[in-house]
Amino acid sequence: MKTIIFIGTNKSGSSREAIKAAEKLGYFTVLFTNNEKQIQQRKEYKDVHKMVFVDTHNLEDMKKEIKLLRTTWMDIKLIISFTDPFVHIASLLCDEFCHNYTNSKAIEIMENKEQTRLFLKDQPYTPKCLFIQPGEAVSSDVFNSQLEFPVIVKSPKSTGSKDVLLAGGKEQLMKQIAGFRNKKPDEAIIIEEYLDGDQYLVEALIINHEPHIIGVLEQEITQGKRFIITGYGVLANVPNSIKIGLEKVLQSIVSSFKLENGALHLEIRLTKTGWKLIEINPRVSGGAMNNMIEAAYGFNLVEETLKLFLGETPNISPKHRKYVYTQYVVINEKGILTKVTGKNKAKKLPGILEVYIKPKKGTLLVPPLSMGHRYAYVIATGTSMEEAKARSKSAADEITFHLEEE
Repeated sequence: MKTIIFIGTNKSGSSREAIKAAEKLGYFTVLFTNNEKQIQQRKEYKDVHKMVFVDTHNLEDMKKEIKLLRTTWMDIKLIISFTDPFVHIASLLCDEFCHNYTNSKAIEIMENKEQTRLFLKDQPYTPKCLFIQPGEAVSSDVFNSQLEFPVIVKSPKSTGSKDVLLAGGKEQLMKQIAGFRNKKPDEAIIIEEYLDGDQYLVEALIINHEPHIIGVLEQEITQGKRFIITGYGVLANVPNSIKIGLEKVLQSIVSSFKLENGALHLEIRLTKTGWKLIEINPRVSGGAMNNMIEAAYGFNLVEETLKLFLGETPNISPKHRKYVYTQYVVINEKGILTKVTGKNKAKKLPGILEVYIKPKKGTLLVPPLSMGHRYAYVIATGTSMEEAKARSKSAADEITFHLEEE
């Protein structure tokens, strides 16, 4: 039977929606996971036809499992991942066991922020940045001559805002560098200029060397200990002033990486000096992205992405264009979840398409240190972006997490 192997998945969001889409397309679905909780909750993954517990960071262990699967009746058509940090390793496995329509080397570079910055260092959309290598002596004089405060300090392998910090001055910068080195002594540190301007997320598919913008989303950023994106507004119609600039950046990326087919998303800011690339991720965005795109344009992005990776022609023509806004919910204090109230009331408000609550009773909740600490979201539509945003925020305000001390 035609089979797709997925390396890792979250319980919900784009990675899980992709497995459901594969089942809908008639494929036998296999999940490689190193998450014991998923094995224990096996019954909750009915769209996963076979679940294999394996070290998903170990290429050789997974090769053994794939060879075992091939001794059965499974005809493996695709090995893929929609989750960090398994996109590259899934592509390497696809190189060996399937026909890979994507570029594994490009994916490897895009998964590493240091390599991406170096690869695109001569492009006008690449921010000013410095790299501190493991063990390298740090002098604040270097920063004074090349960068002005505030600056962004990040790990080259940071995901979901976990290792991205703002330093307002020399003392804070040195403290953060020391913290990074203590935590990850064998890893480089990136120091970048702080970019002021509106931030956007761009979902794109590359089809036969041509980049196609799937959706452009305005991002709302909440700054606490980390930069957490708490709001996404899908532009029903992208203004030409924005679209032309983004298409130029995308075309440059496709040409630089020699991409033939693939999926990626950009986080990018419009500054006084033009577009500046925050980061590239070689996959569809996680979380509610697939549902947002479907609500806004009427097609299932992960389903069309699977078709592309299977060598088929995806259908990404919008069936409609609607303003969609998603509000995420974070909390301000730490505690054990006793109950959640307001979900049903939120669902009944005008324009609400989906209300999702992530944690279960008894879970320890904390103020956000990464995107994984967003505990609910509300997707709403409206006749304008302002209306969709207001509806989403109003519904999100109804949701209350009741906590008790740890």
